Amino acid sequence: MIRLAIAEDHQSLIDGIKLLLEYEDNLSIVGTANNGEELLDIVRLKRPNIVITDIRMPKMDGITATKQIKKEFPEIKVLAFTMFDQLDAIEQMVAAGASGYLLKNSSLNEVKDAIEAIKRGETYYDANIDTNSLQSNAKSSKKGVLTKRQIQILELIAQGKTSREIGELLFIGIHTVDTHRKNMVRILGLKGKGELMRYALEKKYKF
Repeated sequence: MIRLAIAEDHQSLIDGIKLLLEYEDNLSIVGTANNGEELLDIVRLKRPNIVITDIRMPKMDGITATKQIKKEFPEIKVLAFTMFDQLDAIEQMVAAGASGYLLKNSSLNEVKDAIEAIKRGETYYDANIDTNSLQSNAKSSKKGVLTKRQIQILELIAQGKTSREIGELLFIGIHTVDTHRKNMVRILGLKGKGELMRYALEKKYKF
């Protein structure tokens, strides 16, 4: 029996998923949440096998929640279900420990397929996601090459923007910006935030 928890700040979408899955013999929805903090509470209390979560949610985003879930309960599988199809968002969720990534324009039947796939220990990506670009992006990062999103952030760092200001300009969470900062320090072989600022200024990144 699959024990499923769902986190999504739009209740109508939760209701749609519940309607699709409520008659599945091998699946039980043990809890729903409208933000990341509620999701963690449900996970700790109900111990689902699989979690479906959005990325952008109030109080705690899906990336942060996924990291915490995988830290406390590494056996729990996480499926991202979101409107964000940017490679950096996908990379963040995969790095956090997600086993699957679906876009919200997918059919609800595809949600069912994704659940079955990650239950079997497979990874599952939405058909509209370019997995070749995703893999290429990951390889580039390992070789010391920044992603397009990281270059955008570096440009804003060079302008003296804070993580909060960068997040507001790029419509991403502060935690996501800080994670990119840490990844850039690692990718570029730097020693800290001060060196990242100096690097940005030396490179003179401009829009």
